[in-house]
Amino acid sequence: MRVTDTRLPEVKVIEPRVFEDERGFFFESFNQQRFEDSVGCSVSFVQDNHSKSTQGVLRGLHYQLPPKAQGKLVRVVQGEVFDVAVDIRQSSPTFGQWVGETLSAENKKQLWIPAGFAHGFLTLSEVAEFLYKTTDVYAPEYEHSIRWNDVSISIEWPYLSPIVSKKDLKANQLKDTKKIFE
Repeated sequence: MRVTDTRLPEVKVIEPRVFEDERGFFFESFNQQRFEDSVGCSVSFVQDNHSKSTQGVLRGLHYQLPPKAQGKLVRVVQGEVFDVAVDIRQSSPTFGQWVGETLSAENKKQLWIPAGFAHGFLTLSEVAEFLYKTTDVYAPEYEHSIRWNDVSISIEWPYLSPIVSKKDLKANQLKDTKKIFE
């Protein structure tokens, strides 16, 4: 497993060691000890999620506040997405900055997004199936969103007119978001 820091040091790109031959491939998609050694802290995952989206669908930017804040380990098992993490910790020197990574079934990359970051992704392929482990359960009363096209963040999404849910269209700009990490 190779782990690479992004320009937001807490967000990590994880690339598994893949064994491939004419029969197919094998890789270890998760190992608790190696993962914790790589991210530098103890992490317990309590929920696995699986979503399927069609091309052009954008989900996010979502986060949950404490005491139900979630870290996420995300990957794609079919298709391709552009995955984004935004630092929303107000005391952080990288507050409001983002990092994006293309995740696909082909490249098998994973992204670790710790609590304190908003998360979203845009489906690039005809269909994508997205898996993610979370460090806390889904709790709608703690869930919040930031607009995917907030100009103060200026994410460079591959599509300028994605398909976005009604809920995500109503999300606040970062500057108007009162419920955010300290």
